[in-house]
Amino acid sequence: MKKLILMTVVLLTIAMLFAGCAGEQKDEVVKIATKNYTEQRFTGQLLSVYIEENSDYTTTVTEFGGTMLCYEALKNGQVDLYAEFTGSAYGAILQQTETLGVQETYDYVKKACEERDGITWLKPLGWNNTYVLSLRAETAQELGIKTISELVPYAKDMTLGSDNEFIARQDGLIGLKEAYGIEFAKEMPMDQGLTYEALRNGELDVNSSYSTDGRIAKYNLFNLEDDMNFFPPYYVTPILRMDYADAHSELIELLNKLAGNFNEEEMQQINLRIDEGEDARKVATEVLKEKGLI
Repeated sequence: MKKLILMTVVLLTIAMLFAGCAGEQKDEVVKIATKNYTEQRFTGQLLSVYIEENSDYTTTVTEFGGTMLCYEALKNGQVDLYAEFTGSAYGAILQQTETLGVQETYDYVKKACEERDGITWLKPLGWNNTYVLSLRAETAQELGIKTISELVPYAKDMTLGSDNEFIARQDGLIGLKEAYGIEFAKEMPMDQGLTYEALRNGELDVNSSYSTDGRIAKYNLFNLEDDMNFFPPYYVTPILRMDYADAHSELIELLNKLAGNFNEEEMQQINLRIDEGEDARKVATEVLKEKGLI
């Protein structure tokens, strides 16, 4: 009888310990970062809703500024996860300038970030949000231009609009000037959300646009061909610290199931919905439900 009682106590203790561990996991918060514009706000909420609906984790979503602020927050443990662009890591974080193919860029940034910073890359979500230079369609037609090279002789009389990050990045305006020898009469930094309407209204002549932005079609803008293939591929990919990933293998397995589920055309429509006033978390929830992911 004493042995039976002792065994019962031991089993109850073990059960309580397991219950405690389960409770700790359920209460654990995954801290997600985003950059400060529409698509990143959507992506942050996409990751948040997906994780919460498919696991016992809770999440927080915190908006930072640009690439380096998010990356440093991840490195120092301020956040656990965010979605980065392969091209942004290649050009802005790793300061590389030679244009590589899609897979080569991914392989390079994954290896370099792991070896240098202890940060790993999961599987890409599916869409490529690269930079494009946009004009009003009537301007492109009037000048008879279709490529960035053909814009060069006219740029000296034009105003370029973009966010601060594009102006300061090697894979942005700095490298673009070197590659094409292009110079604008004026460079106007402004919130990316305001640049498209400013271009439509004639306050700008050229805009550094995102290829997945729905306002390109809405405002009848024309994207110039990057005929020198300057801009690298920018595939959106969840990234985490390697030690965090090792300790949360079930979360990594879950996030990798999101891979390849989205494309550029879908993202244009999603971004437009949010730009026109829909809540990013609501849109993320609806999209995940439509795809059967929650």
